Amino acid sequence: MTAPRLSDTDADPGSDTGSDTGSDADRRAVLRAGADVAPPSPERVHRRVVDWFGEAARDLPWRRPECTPWGVLVSEIMLQQTPVARVLPRWEVWMQRWPTPTDCARADPAEILTVWDRLGYPRRALRLQSAARAIVDEHAGVVPETADELRALPGIGEYTAAAVACFAFGRPETVVDTNIRRVHTRVFSGAALPGPTYTAAQRRLAHDLMPAADHDGGALACAWNAATMELGALICTARSPQCAVCPAADLCAWRAAGSPPPTESQRTRGQSWKGTDRQVRGAIMAALRDGAADAGAEPGTVPATVPATVPATVLLDGLDLPEASAEQRRRCLDSLVADGLAARGGEPGSAQERIGLPGTL
Repeated sequence: MTAPRLSDTDADPGSDTGSDTGSDADRRAVLRAGADVAPPSPERVHRRVVDWFGEAARDLPWRRPECTPWGVLVSEIMLQQTPVARVLPRWEVWMQRWPTPTDCARADPAEILTVWDRLGYPRRALRLQSAARAIVDEHAGVVPETADELRALPGIGEYTAAAVACFAFGRPETVVDTNIRRVHTRVFSGAALPGPTYTAAQRRLAHDLMPAADHDGGALACAWNAATMELGALICTARSPQCAVCPAADLCAWRAAGSPPPTESQRTRGQSWKGTDRQVRGAIMAALRDGAADAGAEPGTVPATVPATVPATVLLDGLDLPEASAEQRRRCLDSLVADGLAARGGEPGSAQERIGLPGTL
């Protein structure tokens, strides 16, 4: 995405062109007097952050002009709770294998899950294929443009629908992820963190902060979404914000308030991993994908054929998970079968029980 560049002296509709220094001094004076810090003018923050994005944005393949709406949709699903560095190689492989929704809709679910590899939350992969099938069946294989149409696809929520409509089609939808919420909270509300829940007040703030679309067709609004997301990912991070290089540092209400630490209600507890069902399920899925090695695939590569099945005893007894009990392993295995992420052949608990990816049994 190419962001429109606006200087701090451009007078957009509703903007003010006064001195930054004066307003910052006024806010600090108010703070010293013991009153609440006034939030900055949204128009001024828009200009600063969008200009910064135009210079500092990462060159990501799903942002390039040649990327298709399908590529944007795939990226948004993969990026849910997953860092960009892990998504990049998987996105490249996925788009080479299935460059259109039609290609993805026709693929074997086992191959879908194998290409997904270790991105985590593998149900996302099957939901993405379900969305591809709906795009083929209901939209002639063309990704729909509006947030409402996208939201109607299976597995597509409010955020993903708004993000694809905005980033793929230039529609000025309000896009809010964790990074955007954090920037909004710090710059305009003066708090350290937004908390674990997307509140009604935060939703109203996000809508109020969107630039008007009537004078430019929504170009600035879309750039604001992308720029704020990037600012939260690279600069205004949760644990180590780099305020010294933030383009909005002197306008930020949190900085003006003295950068107070987060309260208990604002903190988001990190998800544990070791010893959890997520770890056990992930280890079982990895073993099922690695079953392709039995068919001659090179380690670490995506197999050209459907992976082999695995004896259930290997999954229940042979995985290197010393913290996981036999009961937990069986429960996680059964849950993967119930979720459609694995298939079972043979009677559960029998010597003939085998497990494979969907479509292998």
